Amino acid sequence: MIVFRRWRQTSFNGALRCWSLPAASPSALAAKAATSTIPIVFTTGGDPVKVRLAAEAGSPGQFDVVFKAAADKGANGVAAFASPFFNFNRKRLIELAAQYRLPSIWEASAYVRDGGLLSYGPSFADMYRRSAGYVAKILNGTKVADLPVEQPVRFELAVNLKTARLLGITIPPTLISRADEVIE
Repeated sequence: MIVFRRWRQTSFNGALRCWSLPAASPSALAAKAATSTIPIVFTTGGDPVKVRLAAEAGSPGQFDVVFKAAADKGANGVAAFASPFFNFNRKRLIELAAQYRLPSIWEASAYVRDGGLLSYGPSFADMYRRSAGYVAKILNGTKVADLPVEQPVRFELAVNLKTARLLGITIPPTLISRADEVIE
């Protein structure tokens, strides 16, 4: 999660870690072994403390501490990375952004429906439809090795005008007109 001091200059006032892959990655372990002074960013679904990637694991209780510290240091916005951990805790994150009057941008429109200000990210519905096409090709005999890895091709912008009003922010009409979803 990144908190902003100014819209054009970012600052990491607090960091929240999340883990989402099934086990510690060899590359993360190698990077950790190579340095103790450079921060290592990694994802893992295993226990990062148990495999010695971290001294302690982040928890949702840290959200309050990070938001308070960000507000105390003059942050004026929040941008969150895509994360199953953040998504699971999105209502609390949105509550804290509102409590500290921090405009927020997220990776999925569900955050905006729950009260976040903006979201911009891949269309999950489109990705699921395209995944079904992959399954159909495999079932029809295409070798998995012959299928290319694809990136998302459709992205969605969502805007919550109710949240904007509560924050005293005017969203430009051009942004509203480009939004796929607008919460009034």
